[in-house]
Amino acid sequence: MIYPIVKYGQEVLEKPAGPVTEFDGELKKLVTDMFETMYAANGVGLAAPQIGIAKRLCVIDITSGQDPNARLVLANPVIISVEEEQVQEEGCLSLPDFRAKTPRPLRATVRAQDVTGQEITLSGEGLLARAFCHETDHLNGMLFISHLTHLKRESIKRKIRKMAKAGEW
Repeated sequence: MIYPIVKYGQEVLEKPAGPVTEFDGELKKLVTDMFETMYAANGVGLAAPQIGIAKRLCVIDITSGQDPNARLVLANPVIISVEEEQVQEEGCLSLPDFRAKTPRPLRATVRAQDVTGQEITLSGEGLLARAFCHETDHLNGMLFISHLTHLKRESIKRKIRKMAKAGEW
């Protein structure tokens, strides 16, 4: 099932999500639906709050479905270490059509649980490190624009307000 993606301005995107506590068939179905939703939107990551579910759950696939072994499920993720910095264009499915050069760690290590509840620790570099940080931010109620300069962030918010007023958001 493909879920509609929640856009910036919705409360669920700006509040910390609650922990995943049940690792059952319902969670597995949600994960399957999240991957389907992410691929349909041409994303490389999707957090549960982006589909209106306030749970600490995200899916990541930096190959956009090209490598089935690259599919990652992170329940209750916590970034445990970061190294260096990269500044690259970043976007978000909840802020369609907005992209900006965003500073993120070059390398990141995350501790989480997989879809069965097993604890996992994963490290990534480049796009994968960016995805770990971006999706974990979502679960903490933050969007990538919070990492931009005040001027750039306000410019994006102003454009969104205009679009909303015109019924385009």
